[in-house]
Amino acid sequence: MSKPLLTALAAACALALPALAHGRTLALTAQLKNYGGDGAYLAVYLTDAKGAYVRTLWVAGGKAKYYKHLSDWSRLSAGDARRLNGVTGASVGAGRTLKVTADLADALIDAGYEIRIDAAAEDMRDSPSEVRMPLSTASVGKPQPGRQYIQSVTVQLQ
Repeated sequence: MSKPLLTALAAACALALPALAHGRTLALTAQLKNYGGDGAYLAVYLTDAKGAYVRTLWVAGGKAKYYKHLSDWSRLSAGDARRLNGVTGASVGAGRTLKVTADLADALIDAGYEIRIDAAAEDMRDSPSEVRMPLSTASVGKPQPGRQYIQSVTVQLQ
C-alpha cells in the first residue's frame, strides 16, 4: 500500500472510532412512597434482552451485609467483582428522591435492554424487581410505577 493511502485510511479510522463509541447520559429519578419505615436500599442495574445482568448503575445503601435483600440484583451480579466500584451511596428515606446518572453506549438503547430496581427496607418485605422498564426512547419521560416502595421512576436520555 502506498503512504498516502495508509495515511488516508488511518485518518478515516481515527474519525470513525469516536462515532462508534458515542454514548448518552441516562438520568434516572426515583420518587419513593411514604411507606413508613427506615431508609430503603435500592439496586439500579441493567439487564440484556435475555434477562442476564449487564451492569450496576447505582446501589443506595452503604452496608454490604444488607445487599442480600436486594435478591435479584445480588443473584444476577454475584460474578461481577466490579459491581460496586464507584456506584454506592446512602440509603433513601421514605418520601425522598434518588437521582442517578450513568453513561451508556447508544447501542444499548432500543435494543431490548431493561433497567431494573430492587428495593428493601429494614423490618419490611423485600421487593426484588420493584421496577422493570425498557431502556428505550419510548420510555423517556414516562413515569413507571413501582410495586411497593417506589412511587415512580422517570428516565431521561441526554
